[in-house]
Amino acid sequence: MPGTLEDRYIKLELISGRNLKVPSQRIPAGIYISINLDSSRRWNSATESYYPTNLQRGPILSLDTSLALSVKIKASFELDRMLGNGEVVGKIETSWDALLDHRSEPFNISFPSVLSVHPSLTLKAAVLLDSDIQDSRGALLNASAINLGVLAFWLIGHLLQSVSECEIARNTDAGHERFATFVTSNTVSYLNDAVQHFQSVLDQCPVGHLDRATAFTIFAWARLQGYIQNDSQDVDSINSLFREALALRPQGHPDHPLSIYHLLQALIWCYNKEGTTVYIQESAQLSCKLLPLCPEGTFFHSIAAGANGIDYVIRACNNLPTDASDEDIHFRQVVLDLCTLGSEHRPRALQELAQAVEERFQERGSIDDLDEQLNEAISLSEEGLRLYPVGNTYRNFSLDNLGLALRTRFIQHGDVNDITRAISLHREALMLCPPGNPYRETTLHNLALMLHDRYTKLDASDDLDEAIDLYRESLQLQQHGHPSRHKTLDNLSSALRYRFTQTQRNEDVEEAIRLCQESLETLSSLHPDRYFSYVVLQEAYLSRYRVQYDLADLSLAVENFRLASRHPTQGFPHRIREAIDWAHQAESLPVDATSCSIRREDLQQAVELLEQGRGQQWSLASRLRTPLEDLEVTNSNFAHKFSELSKRLPDAQGSAGSADRVAADLAATQYRRLQEQWGAAVAEIRNIPGFSRFLLPPSYTELQAAARHGPVIILVASQYSCSAIIVPTSGEPHYVLFPRITFAHLERLKSDFAREIRLASFMRPEETRKELQVLLRTVWDEVMLPIVIVLQRDLRVTSRSRIWLCPTATFTYISLHAAHPFRTKADGRGRELCLEDVYICSYTPTLSALIRSRQTMKTRVTTPSFAAIGQSVPGAGQSGALLTIDSELVPTTAKTTTLSGDDATRADEPLTLLDIMENDTPQAEFAFLSACHTAVGDEETPDEVIHLAAGLQFSGFKSVIGTLWVVDDAVAKHIVEAFYENMFKDGVMDCTKAAWALNRATCSVKTKVPLEQRMELPSVSRSRTPALPHSRTPALPHSNNLAFAFAVQQSHSLLDDNAPKSRRVVTIGQ
Repeated sequence: MPGTLEDRYIKLELISGRNLKVPSQRIPAGIYISINLDSSRRWNSATESYYPTNLQRGPILSLDTSLALSVKIKASFELDRMLGNGEVVGKIETSWDALLDHRSEPFNISFPSVLSVHPSLTLKAAVLLDSDIQDSRGALLNASAINLGVLAFWLIGHLLQSVSECEIARNTDAGHERFATFVTSNTVSYLNDAVQHFQSVLDQCPVGHLDRATAFTIFAWARLQGYIQNDSQDVDSINSLFREALALRPQGHPDHPLSIYHLLQALIWCYNKEGTTVYIQESAQLSCKLLPLCPEGTFFHSIAAGANGIDYVIRACNNLPTDASDEDIHFRQVVLDLCTLGSEHRPRALQELAQAVEERFQERGSIDDLDEQLNEAISLSEEGLRLYPVGNTYRNFSLDNLGLALRTRFIQHGDVNDITRAISLHREALMLCPPGNPYRETTLHNLALMLHDRYTKLDASDDLDEAIDLYRESLQLQQHGHPSRHKTLDNLSSALRYRFTQTQRNEDVEEAIRLCQESLETLSSLHPDRYFSYVVLQEAYLSRYRVQYDLADLSLAVENFRLASRHPTQGFPHRIREAIDWAHQAESLPVDATSCSIRREDLQQAVELLEQGRGQQWSLASRLRTPLEDLEVTNSNFAHKFSELSKRLPDAQGSAGSADRVAADLAATQYRRLQEQWGAAVAEIRNIPGFSRFLLPPSYTELQAAARHGPVIILVASQYSCSAIIVPTSGEPHYVLFPRITFAHLERLKSDFAREIRLASFMRPEETRKELQVLLRTVWDEVMLPIVIVLQRDLRVTSRSRIWLCPTATFTYISLHAAHPFRTKADGRGRELCLEDVYICSYTPTLSALIRSRQTMKTRVTTPSFAAIGQSVPGAGQSGALLTIDSELVPTTAKTTTLSGDDATRADEPLTLLDIMENDTPQAEFAFLSACHTAVGDEETPDEVIHLAAGLQFSGFKSVIGTLWVVDDAVAKHIVEAFYENMFKDGVMDCTKAAWALNRATCSVKTKVPLEQRMELPSVSRSRTPALPHSRTPALPHSNNLAFAFAVQQSHSLLDDNAPKSRRVVTIGQ
């Protein structure tokens, strides 16, 4: 070769590298190649982002055949400013001759094994003459050309370092070496040495130092390995070090992605070792930040998104339990965002998000925006199904999830198309789970559930029979001890109970009860699903009771309801829902129980059962008021204790309805404790002589006192029979069957009355109300005439005597007092008598109501008082109608008070029904409510009789006349005038004549007042005639011209002087 050695050069190209694993198993930021020529000359390549597929970099070195070469592959843990010299991946010794022996062709250099693989480099070496490079000196620098005779060494990116920086670098390199030795040898002492070196590095990098972030990272990573090795490391302080490093490398910093990755790895290990959800949740948030910084196809992406990185995070998050919180739904959306379109985890993430959205919908009910979320859950499930095409191993799971979401929407909105499609999806899922498939029993169960649901909507017995068969097959696949066996037992029991109500086959309900009992036997006393078993068992007993009328079944139904509603594992919302459901089911229980006793010919028990089950609000309050007054006289301490507990109970119950579940459960516990104290107080009171039956329901003997002034007729409207029980003044009750009246007939009669009364309001007064007459004739012929016959023939009740009607259920909507044949006699001599011609009728909600009112009768005084209270439009001044009543109708011996217009209205706050009840007026005798709907209760609770007239009765009024529908002031005044003329006929104000006066008044105005207006004023009182509800309207009156008249035996006004001045007596339309 011509020329000297100094005139010849070697061009060395680094083409690629393979198996470049780091001994410490850390993920480097990049790698570089270091070539040592001798102790004073070294060449370092630029750091390449790890993992390069083609380096294509290299020096042009001055040829010196006497020189040996040391080639090293090194890992750098920083892309920006490198601290120390990194970690050696591989090292070999070679010579120029070995490099040049390949004649400019690429060749491989293999390094010693690292982690069971051999790192290697692909190089290419060529000889150049000085003349080949003289014309491109500028390019030589860019190509890293080095003339060995001139330059001692050249290090890319490195400037002359201070002594302290050299010390930091030496400690860093020593720490890397010790750490790598620890990993390969698993000797903890090397890890401890590495921690000490890295601690020293951090101590030498104070705040503001350019390498402080790197010092934080390497120190934290070494300590993290100690935590992984179960060394007693403070993991929170380790995570804090990683957070400090990340804060020093904000977005845009070259090492920002790697700092996120380091913190992510620390959190993953924390979750892996401790299982604390917050670690994996934060990991998901960090993964969302990291993933966009890792371009697909790069080595860093394969590591960060791999099995020990983001992939692990997704799998762990998908396995977390789902809840209905807004936070969990947001979290599930984050996890879904981590799953690319082709990710194997995306279907599961979609499923979890759909389930969370569906659960929130089920928890919060039908709220407008939640409907959208339910539809979103279905859309997500649809997308999940598309990711599992036919033939996919997991398609059956996606079919099942979509079917369940559609079922939820069906339950909410009742669209049969939803449940039909859900059934189709589950049938396909079942085909994918042949016998032997571990998921077959679950798919059988869910398909049965769908068919069960469709049966409840369409009443298709084929669906129910198939559901029962599928439940049975699922149950056979679930051995004893199977975690879901109790659910299948309960659902099969429910299906059998439904079939029993359809076919009344006793074996079905007996099996249903047995299955529920087996379910309860498999569950511990505090298992949350015992609640559902109690509910299903309660329904089974109740269904059998309604068919077989065995009171033992009713008792067992009540007991299981009690166990369900008080089960400690269920939150207050669940328990209150069960209580509401029981209340709806129990609405017909009083009359059903009465029908059962009638069929057993035990009429006394029938009366007692009906009394216990009707008018609960009034009966409980009435039973409480009088005994408490007596107890106050006998033992004031017990009375005070009981009264205080009774006041605290409603407040505690209200607190238990808090939206905060934890607070609600605590309040519910407090409520149960107060209930127990209240029960203990009642038990103590019953030990006091004379109070053994304190708050207990009365017996028939006690109830018969209600008939002291005339028989009480209880009209029983049940799905099993419609009949009447007559409670006479003495002796056994009498039974009257209505053979041609069924419950369905009564429902139609109720609707017909409402329709015809509404239509009659548009007719002229002189027009005949033919259709209304037909309805009243039906009431006479089918209901009241059979009763009158028994009264006259068997009980010898004379004409014009007082009788009390106590209607139940649908009978409360029928104008029984207005029953009329509207026929002439068979001999043509005048018309047939109607009910008001034969007897003077009044109403009572319960027998106890009559008894209590008579107990509160007071001795009359010499000078009675009369108060007339009227409202027209506020501000219009005094009403003329009230002046007429005051001056012309009221006896001159009475002390009169008149309030009308603005004087009868106080500010803007209405007086509530509860306020009226709490206003104790024992001296009050009579009230005439000439306003709209004053004797009308709630259509959904007819047996509770909650309306204004009843409220006045409870406050102490002995007799009240109210209205059933809208008052026509122009015609109603005729009835009012006729009533007062009869009421005060002898110049004496005797309120016991109210029912008789009303009877005479309606008879005397037949030619002036249309039929429906005469019907609207039943005599309503507690001692004489309590209220008759008619339709679902506001409890307080609503009229353009409202007039009240009150008669009291002493000067006592309903307007209490101590009442707040912001209240007004009644609410009127304005």
